[in-house]
Amino acid sequence: MASASGRSGAVRIANCSGFYGDRLAAMREMLTGGDIDYLTGDYLAELTMLILGRDRMKHPERGYAKTFLTQLEDCLGEARDRGVRIVANAGGLNPAGLADAIRALAERLGIPARVAHVEGDNLGPRAAELGLGTPLTANAYLGAWGIVDCLGDGADVVVTGRVTDASVIVGAAAAHFGWGRTDYNELAGAVVAGHVIECGVQATGGNYAFFTEVPDLTSLFHAGFPLAEVSADGSSVITKHAGTGGLVSVDTVTAQLLYEITGARYANPDVTARMDSVQLTADGPDRVRISGVVGEPPPPTLKVSLNSIGGFRNAMTFVLTGLDIEAKAELVRRQLEAGLTVKPAELEWTLARTDHADADTEEAASALLRCVVRDPDPANVGRQFSSAAVELALASYPGFHVTAPPGEGQVYGVFTAGYVDATVVPHIAVHADGTRVDIHCTTDTLILEPATEPALPEPLPKGPTRRAPLGRIAGARSGDKGGSANVGVWVRTENQWRWLANILTVGLLKELLPEASDCDVTRHVFPNLRSVNFVIEGILGQGVAYQARFDPQAKGLGEWLRSRHVDIPESLL
Repeated sequence: MASASGRSGAVRIANCSGFYGDRLAAMREMLTGGDIDYLTGDYLAELTMLILGRDRMKHPERGYAKTFLTQLEDCLGEARDRGVRIVANAGGLNPAGLADAIRALAERLGIPARVAHVEGDNLGPRAAELGLGTPLTANAYLGAWGIVDCLGDGADVVVTGRVTDASVIVGAAAAHFGWGRTDYNELAGAVVAGHVIECGVQATGGNYAFFTEVPDLTSLFHAGFPLAEVSADGSSVITKHAGTGGLVSVDTVTAQLLYEITGARYANPDVTARMDSVQLTADGPDRVRISGVVGEPPPPTLKVSLNSIGGFRNAMTFVLTGLDIEAKAELVRRQLEAGLTVKPAELEWTLARTDHADADTEEAASALLRCVVRDPDPANVGRQFSSAAVELALASYPGFHVTAPPGEGQVYGVFTAGYVDATVVPHIAVHADGTRVDIHCTTDTLILEPATEPALPEPLPKGPTRRAPLGRIAGARSGDKGGSANVGVWVRTENQWRWLANILTVGLLKELLPEASDCDVTRHVFPNLRSVNFVIEGILGQGVAYQARFDPQAKGLGEWLRSRHVDIPESLL
């Protein structure tokens, strides 16, 4: 089998999926765009597990990411011809079923392929005895060693259930270099590289705060998916195939490093990576070197993704146009609530003042009033709610109209995180010939504790300031972690860092983001990245499927923060 190992013996590990629904063509693009050794894909998110759980309720033979099969039908032969091995967590709730489907596909296509899978993450049948309640899905986040075992047995394709997002990359690197369980610095380096590339083009200019600096983000020139050249010492270079759109820079990599993390210790099942040790340096055009990553033993517990059916949900959005917006909103609130035969268990109103005074279009003159209802009984949020809203059409505020017709309520999910001792979770590598190998959990562990916060840099000398958006000098990346959100903010120069680290406190963040004012907020400081990361507890309610706010995954929270005006030293502008 030919090897594409890159500079200084590095192994080239590429990504072709950041979520279930990502660009189908990416697998072929990464296989044909340049030399790689391994192709990995991340298909699972907290919401995805709920979607797959509901899918399997209707079709027990499913529960995996079907688009992965579509990609393989087009690309399995190409991968085999090029000697590229594939590792993906597309197995979801049914990795064995996906492995069987891949074997059937390979046989139909006449392509010899050794297909293995990793299982053991599904704790659903044991959830109650483990103190996890009775959720629809309960999946522990496994690590990389099952993948390593499958690759060591010669698998061409390895599919897993719920492993951590970085584990598909860590498994490939550990198998390639023969790392051991206590090679913590090497494993931590691979975790960081995996964290950067597992969300696809977010590392190459997608969703990037300074997006106008990124070339070729159009539909004609897609941003290329990222790849990591991982070296034997765990250091890596993040890059992309030549000739593809997008950008790999210290800033695009910084943005992705800050995505969906908490503090300095980033726990994985195999190692805890110290995010405060990460060093980034430019290594040429579209190349960023990651070095200096320190690893510690992993915690003794594994995180468990728990998804439950929360009940039924419905919503109506009223359009309020022109004058007296607040009075119109109050009128329809009182009318609808009085008209409900049964009041739902939860009823929430939000008014988005998208209207402008003396607007030159009707849309610009309008605000949106949204009512969301939830209840365990679908009847209480079905037509009795939506029809009551529509029945006000000729009897409410002037200009009454809504954005959608009446409809029935829809099921909504609730996500929670659980934790169990790693020793009670099976981790099984199932080889291509059906041999089952028990993967023992790591015995050298370290209880996860917050790291000591570093000293802040000296503040800038006082001088003239100008009121301006924070985003004039700062980038941000935000996302969801269950019911919480994180917002990472970074700057590019040392003087900007001296200002940001001292001015952007928890108190100021709550002033700038009033939705966070009643939440517990923790700030973490990363001097090497010139960044601060905020974790805002509970702002997303019970997870993305619960839809507690306008932006249920907090994807735009960082951009909202960047748009807020603060007093910035003129010397930085």
